[in-house]
Amino acid sequence: MVYHSSFSDDDGITKACGCPLLPLKTHIKGPAPASDSDKADIVDEAITFFRANVFFKNFHVKSLADKLLIYLTSYINIALKRLESCRTLAVGTKAIINLGLENVPVPGEPGFPFPGLFTLPESEEEAELLRNYLKQIREETSGRLLNCAYRANGTPNKWWLAFAKRKFMNLVIL
Repeated sequence: MVYHSSFSDDDGITKACGCPLLPLKTHIKGPAPASDSDKADIVDEAITFFRANVFFKNFHVKSLADKLLIYLTSYINIALKRLESCRTLAVGTKAIINLGLENVPVPGEPGFPFPGLFTLPESEEEAELLRNYLKQIREETSGRLLNCAYRANGTPNKWWLAFAKRKFMNLVIL
């Protein structure tokens, strides 16, 4: 059984292209609302559930937050593939920063990993809002993932990096 997001209440949450703009515990500038630092956010859930959810070939969406959880699980998989060959925290940090500088596609653009997951943007403003939110959440996820993928002494954590070989929902990610 896959792990679903606990953020199932969609009332009062801003949405862009059918993606909820959930609050984040972050210092990175972007459109995400601020979350309480003592509460778990969607990034915490994605990292916590990643190692279990990556084994599943299907993921039944129960709420809009599950769509974001799918997107983040896929992004964590991409990030781990980039970190797999990095032998130190410094090299891994550089690889993650380069990943964060890449263009973030939105639904309807080439390169978006899940064409049917989110709706197409109705305006350029909505597309830009989603792009900025996804960029912010990817940067926040990358920073937290480095703390899991590397030990305190800067060496790789093989129990995390081994999951780079897994294919989430049978997607081949380069």
